[in-house]
Amino acid sequence: MSTAKSLLLVLFFIIIVFFLQMLNRLLRAFLKRETLISTKNIILSIKTKFSLLLPPSIMASSQKSPELPLSDPPKFDPSQPSNPISYPIKTLQELESRSYFDSFHYPFNKSTTPLNGDLNLPQKPRLLVCHDMAGGYLDDDKWVQGGTNSDAYAIWHWYLMDVFVYFSHNLVTLPPPSWVNAAHKHGVKVLGTFLTEWDEGRIISDQLLSSIEYARMCAERLAELAIALGFDGWLINMEVKINPSEVANLKAFVSHLTDLMHMSKPGSLVIWYDSVTVHGDLAWQDQLNDKNKAFFDLCDGIFINYTWKKDFPKLSANIAGDRKFDVYMGIDVFGRNTFGGGEWTTNLALDVIRKDDVSAAIFAPGWVYEKKLPPDFQTAQNRWWDLIEKSWEVRQSYPTTIPFFSDFDQGRGHHFSLDGRELSNADWCNLSCQSFQPLLEFSGDPGPDATQVFVNLEEESYNGGGNVTFKSILGSIPYFTKRLFQAKLLLGDPAVGFTFSVKSYGDSLVGISLEFISSEGEIISVLLASHGDALLTMNQFSSKFSKVIMPHRITKSESSDGWVVQENVISMPGYTLTEIRAVCYKLRPKINEGEISEYYAVLGHLLIQYSGHNVQFPLSSSWIVEGQDVSWKAGLDESKSVSLTIVWRSKVGVGLNEIQKYNIYVENTSEEDANLDVNLQDVQEFLGVAFVESFYVSELLVPSGISALKFVIQVCGVDGTCQPLNDSPYFQFNI
Repeated sequence: MSTAKSLLLVLFFIIIVFFLQMLNRLLRAFLKRETLISTKNIILSIKTKFSLLLPPSIMASSQKSPELPLSDPPKFDPSQPSNPISYPIKTLQELESRSYFDSFHYPFNKSTTPLNGDLNLPQKPRLLVCHDMAGGYLDDDKWVQGGTNSDAYAIWHWYLMDVFVYFSHNLVTLPPPSWVNAAHKHGVKVLGTFLTEWDEGRIISDQLLSSIEYARMCAERLAELAIALGFDGWLINMEVKINPSEVANLKAFVSHLTDLMHMSKPGSLVIWYDSVTVHGDLAWQDQLNDKNKAFFDLCDGIFINYTWKKDFPKLSANIAGDRKFDVYMGIDVFGRNTFGGGEWTTNLALDVIRKDDVSAAIFAPGWVYEKKLPPDFQTAQNRWWDLIEKSWEVRQSYPTTIPFFSDFDQGRGHHFSLDGRELSNADWCNLSCQSFQPLLEFSGDPGPDATQVFVNLEEESYNGGGNVTFKSILGSIPYFTKRLFQAKLLLGDPAVGFTFSVKSYGDSLVGISLEFISSEGEIISVLLASHGDALLTMNQFSSKFSKVIMPHRITKSESSDGWVVQENVISMPGYTLTEIRAVCYKLRPKINEGEISEYYAVLGHLLIQYSGHNVQFPLSSSWIVEGQDVSWKAGLDESKSVSLTIVWRSKVGVGLNEIQKYNIYVENTSEEDANLDVNLQDVQEFLGVAFVESFYVSELLVPSGISALKFVIQVCGVDGTCQPLNDSPYFQFNI
C-alpha cells in the first residue's frame, strides 16, 4: 500500500473514531443505560474491526503519542510527599493490599468533623443527593488543603437533605474530606461509592465474586476505609451482568459489608443501586420488586434507577412495607429519561415521590454548575434549590447544641479574614472551611427596589470569605425580617450569650430576632436590638416583640475596618429556640408620603455560647511540633524554595474536642532582624488552614538572606475564637 493511501486511510480512521466518540456522548444524554451499554459495545466492535483493515505498521504509528516539546508529567506516586490530594482506588489489587494506608496523602484525607445531630435517619421521606461531576476529584475537592478556584462548585443547601453520596466512575470512590466535613457539620451523612461497570467492571466483578472468602475480604477493606477516613458508608452499584452462580457471593458481600459497618459505626449506611437482579441480569427495574428486593433486605436501602413511571413509587412502598422510607426513587437532574424531566422540573418527580410516602435520590445536582446557567452560579443554584425546598421540606435544624458559630463562609471566596482583619486577598476554595449555612429564602429575580439577602463573597468579611448582605428600599414600613436559621435548641438554667458582628452603612441597623416555644406551647419572640437610641428602639419594636433587649456590650476595633461586635445575654430556661431571623431597620425612617430610604448592612458572624464560657486553648508548650520531608529547589537571584510537612500533636490530649481547625502562618527571619522584638501579627504570612494535625508546605519561596522560617500553628476553637499568635505553638526551621 502506498504511503499516500496509508495516510489517507489513517486520517479516515481518525475521523471515524472521532465521529463514534461524539455519537457515544450524544447517546449518553438521551438513551437508557441498557440501550447505551449495547450501543457502546457496537461502537467498540466497529472501531476494532475497522482498525484491522490498517497495515500493522500504520496502525502502530497512528497509536504513538505525538512528539511534544515538553516531557509528560511524572506518574503520580502516592508514597511521595506532595500537595495532599484526594483520589480513588481503581483496582481490587489496591483495595486488597491496603496500599492506600501507606500513601503520604492518607493522613490528610481523614475527616475531622463528627456528624451533627441524630445518628439515625428520620422515619419519614428522606432526601439523598448523589454528586456526580465530570469524573469527580476536581478543583472544589481534589486539593485537601484547598485550591485557588473561587468559582469552584459548592453545595450550601445542606438543610434540605439527609444523605450525600460522592460518586465517580472509579471502582472505589473515597469522598474527599472537605465534603465529609461540610456535610457532617450540617447533620448530613456521607457515603462513598463502590462501582463496577462496562467490560472492565465485568472482569472485576468476576474476581470480586470468585469466592465467598474473597468477597468478604473486600467488604472488610471497604468498611476499614470508611471508618479510617470518617465517612458513613457505601453506595453499591454493580452495573454489570453477573454469572448466576456468583449471585450468592454478591449477597454475602452486601450482607457482610452492612454488618461490618453497623458494628463499627452506629448509624452507618449501605445502600444498593437498582441495577443487577437476583438472577444476575443487568436489568434496571425502576422500582422495588421481587427481582431486587433480596439485596434491599440485606442492607439499609435501595437507590431506584431514575427511569421509573408514575405509579412505581407507590408500588415500591407496598413491597417495602414498614421500610418504605428506605426506598430512594432516583431523579436525574440532567433529565435523561427521568420522570418529570429533571432540570427546572425536578420538583415534579419530588411531588409524586412525597405523595406516595417514599424517599427521593437526586442525581447530579451539579447540572446547575455544569450548564453555566445565567445570571451566575450562585443565583441559579439558589433558584433551583428553592424548587426543592417548596416541594420537599427543611430536613435539618441548627443550632441544636451550644456553642454554635457561623461566619456564613461557603468554603470559597476572594479573600480570607479573621476577626475583621484580612489575612489574604487571594482566590481560594476549601469546603472544609464551610461554616453553618443560613437558610436564606430565595426571593426571585431582584428588581431595582426589591429586598436582596444573599451570602456575599465580594464584600469584606469578618471571618472567612463570606457574609450575609442585606439591601433594600425602606418605605412606609421601616424594617424587614429575614430567616437565618431554623433551630431546635433547648435552653437550660445558665444564661446564654449571643454575639454578632455588623458593618452598616448610614443609619442602617441589624438586630437578631429569636423565637422560643415553651413545653406548654407558649411562643415568645425576643429582639436583640442593635446599638442605638434605646427609647426610639423600644417605641418602634415593643409592640412587635415579647421582649426587646439592648446590647450589653459593643466593641469597635480600629483594625477591623468598620465592624461593630454586639453582645447580648438572655435567660430562657426550659424554652426551646426554634428560629433565628435578622431584623433590618432604621430608627429614624422617612415619614413623608412617597419618600424612600436606602438600606444596606452586612452581618459578619453569629455566636451562641453559655455566658462567660470560652474555649481554653492548650499552652504552646503542651504541643510537639516537627518538620518532615524537607526538600529544596533552586530559584532565581540566589532565592530557593522549600517543601516540607509540618506535624504536631498534643502532649496532654486534654481539651482537644473543642478544637475546630488550625490556621498556618510563616514568619521569615533574616540575620538583621533576628534579635528584634517584633509583634508576630505584623510580619506573618498566612499559608492556609489545616483540619488534621499536619500541613504540607509546597515550594515556599525563600529569598536570599533569610536565616530561619518560623511556622506558627494557630489553634481555633469550635466557638470561632483563635489563640493569639504569640501564644501559639510553632516550629522553628533554621536554614
